Amino acid sequence: MQFKSDVEAVDALVEKYKVLKNEVAKVIVGQDEIVKSLIICIFSKGHCLLVGVPGLAKTLMVNTLAKALGLSYNRIQFTPDLMPSDIIGTEILDETRKFRFIKGPVFANVLLADEINRTPPKTQSALLEAMQEKAVTAAGTTYKLDEPFFVLATQNPIEQEGTYPLPEAQLDRFMFNVWLDYPSFQEEVDIVKATTSGLDPQVKLVLSKEEIVAYQEVLQKIPVTENVLNYAVNLAVKSRPKTAKSHPWANDYLSWGAGPRASQYLIIGAKANAVINGKYSPDIEDVKAVAVSVLRHRIVRNYKAEAEGIDAEKIVAEFLK
Repeated sequence: MQFKSDVEAVDALVEKYKVLKNEVAKVIVGQDEIVKSLIICIFSKGHCLLVGVPGLAKTLMVNTLAKALGLSYNRIQFTPDLMPSDIIGTEILDETRKFRFIKGPVFANVLLADEINRTPPKTQSALLEAMQEKAVTAAGTTYKLDEPFFVLATQNPIEQEGTYPLPEAQLDRFMFNVWLDYPSFQEEVDIVKATTSGLDPQVKLVLSKEEIVAYQEVLQKIPVTENVLNYAVNLAVKSRPKTAKSHPWANDYLSWGAGPRASQYLIIGAKANAVINGKYSPDIEDVKAVAVSVLRHRIVRNYKAEAEGIDAEKIVAEFLK
């Protein structure tokens, strides 16, 4: 897919984004900001961790988005007895007495890892190579995954029994950590109307795989001014306690801060946020718009923060002042 200029590409992406939002809205009532965050992750080549209680249509949202984007979609329900081979695939001895690799559900464009904290770290880590390298290795052979590749993992925040919290190294692989809240009263009325009337809205194809990859490349080329770059890096740096540029709240309430990957995602996220709003270059407001989603899961609160009831969002908000 070729564009005459980057300006033309941005204009085309804005139009596609509007159509995409409308198509998803046929099935998903409300949750505009969540859908926007998912789209930003896809165009930024990132992955998303979605945290919310059961019954908020997380699975339906991802499935609908995959249909509108013309992407193959697989869902894995994570359980304590799930093995790495259940995700990446396994070798079998076929009728010709030769080993043949049977691909697992990770070989899809969109992978929904449902309740990822329900499975032990050994199985959680099976996704790490796929997320970072866009490839999996089995029996010494590396298999490339199709582009685009997007992992959306969900977590249930209210159940702690029988769960295995994701380690910081794996949390860092996710571009965004998005919290899904209950719908408003009117939104819930609309949801009940839509889902109990026998209607089955059909989602139209908005983008092809080739177009998504082309827009991802366009996004990488978007120019960023020096002051926006410095602001994003400074935001990540001030989260690191006991360093030269530490924010006072980082020293008081954090035992660990965000690494360089946070700075990278702040910039690429700001680019995507700017582009879908029709801007040709991000500004500081675009960095602020994605800051909570990028930093929330990358800062580790200490005992004092937990004792005083100060959550990650409040700490990031303080950094943004």
